[in-house]
Amino acid sequence: MSSEKMKYEFLASILAVFFLLSLSLPARAQIETVRLSIATGGTGGIFYVLGGGFASIISKHVPHVEATAEVTAAAVDNCKLIMAHKADLAFVMAENAYEGFSGTEKFKSVGKIPLRTLATLYPAVLHIVTMEGRDIEKVKDLKGKRVSLGAPGSGSEAWALKVFEILGLDPVKDIRRERLSVAESAGALKDRKIDAFFWGGGIPTSAVLDLAATPGVKIKLVANDELLEPMHKKYGPIYYRLVVTKETYPGMAQDVPVVAQANMLVCHEKLAEEVAYEIVKVIFEHRGDLRAVYKDAEKMSPETAVIGSPIAFHPGAIRYYKEKKVM
Repeated sequence: MSSEKMKYEFLASILAVFFLLSLSLPARAQIETVRLSIATGGTGGIFYVLGGGFASIISKHVPHVEATAEVTAAAVDNCKLIMAHKADLAFVMAENAYEGFSGTEKFKSVGKIPLRTLATLYPAVLHIVTMEGRDIEKVKDLKGKRVSLGAPGSGSEAWALKVFEILGLDPVKDIRRERLSVAESAGALKDRKIDAFFWGGGIPTSAVLDLAATPGVKIKLVANDELLEPMHKKYGPIYYRLVVTKETYPGMAQDVPVVAQANMLVCHEKLAEEVAYEIVKVIFEHRGDLRAVYKDAEKMSPETAVIGSPIAFHPGAIRYYKEKKVM
């Protein structure tokens, strides 16, 4: 073989390699893994449990996306994490979504947060949990008691402070205030270190369920639906009345009427439309996979997911709901 021919074949082989590499570069870029962080709540609440379930099905069924559930102080801080781009998705309550979006109440110092709704999921119930023998029959009976209002920065704490404002009570002077997570609150009530605690979450909440199932403990939920009308007048039509049936937690003597609002999954407005669409799609098409962690997951549906959001939906979510003809 002549040297010229050898040189030609060598150059041809080099060009062929570069050609193949050039073809592979776009393909590699297209399959780069997208990592998503889901801001949830404390380990004793449904946000954290459901967040783990969401992370699992998103990672399993959305191509090239890997999601992780993160422990947080819950709803108020979750909105701030979205604003700081430290979380991509977050669980929040309707009031926190509205206030974060509008830059009011707890968010005056940070300004408006560009939140968008992916789905409304299930009711957040205002739990005021005590035990028999603590002389607490009505919400006003909390005066003078040792009460946990929720973890700092949580939606539960924000909700509890609104209750005290409605009642004209000072959360610093009129109670002995604690700021514990739901799991810590349940433990403190069991150990008789507090008299009651506030929790805004789904039913049943595992920490409250475990407390109610503890031998020798008889829990009591304090009815609070009397707060609904004044809360509507002051904070808007975000809330509604719901009855917690006596079968919800062991030891409950009767059904208890309470105030509730929507729990929501939100994101930053700049989340890619295709990613948002795929997330909403797998949540509803694989919600049966969530039953192992949240028994009422089957009650979540596209029809209910579009109801109760006080802020705008993400375009990717709108696309899915329009396909399902529910929006």
